[in-house]
Amino acid sequence: MRRSGVFLKSRHCKTDKLLSLSFESGPTASGPQVLRADLSKGELMAWGDIPDWSYDAVKALLEALKASEPSTYQHCLRVGEYSRKLAISLGLNEYEQKVAEFSGMLHDIGKIGIERSVLLKPGKLDAHELDIMRSHSTISEEIIKPFASHEFFREIIPAVRGHHERMDGEGYPDKLIGEDIPLMSRIILVVDTYDAMSENRIYRKGLPDEIIYAELKRCAGTQFDPQLVKTFLQSHGHWKDIKTDGATLHYIRKKVA
Repeated sequence: MRRSGVFLKSRHCKTDKLLSLSFESGPTASGPQVLRADLSKGELMAWGDIPDWSYDAVKALLEALKASEPSTYQHCLRVGEYSRKLAISLGLNEYEQKVAEFSGMLHDIGKIGIERSVLLKPGKLDAHELDIMRSHSTISEEIIKPFASHEFFREIIPAVRGHHERMDGEGYPDKLIGEDIPLMSRIILVVDTYDAMSENRIYRKGLPDEIIYAELKRCAGTQFDPQLVKTFLQSHGHWKDIKTDGATLHYIRKKVA
């Protein structure tokens, strides 16, 4: 039997402090039984294992994305890795780290269904084009739904659907507010923004970290979860010391590349 630790943010507290939570796990007759913390709701939930076929499923989807839009494919790989590293920095357990990673890798899979003239437009999108672009999160949800027979993918779906929700309720597609936004969605939004701003574009060079950090601080509490921004800023400089997940590297990155 082993003891693990995770951090639980209680929605019933008036502070933004993270409460330390310990739990025990051990094998049972039916396999491992573990409790996990759902930081978005401040309560405990049971979770099962990660299906063996999950890597093949995600690899197939990413291969399709790579064939359609290679730059978006690379972006999804980075966001998946960054999501895992932010989850680690938050103290989430290994299962939650994997949910964060897979959610990040699949967050923009729906861009397969976006017209290339809209997806690759170098200038500002008009209102109609913006509506088309914003549909990618719900398209992503629909693409992943066939895998929702397993709990692991059922947890990924709301994370992917909500990765453009904002703390102030001005996001999309559901205009969720604050902690009603799934934790994994809030994680993706922070690292997705970092990657989008740091990478070179057709129309501009990638921005330096200090400018991105300032923007994350400026929008903390309105667009981003302020606790996640704080953790990101404190830990990001050390992420180079966190290795890429071995299974993801072997079964997805090396096989799709």
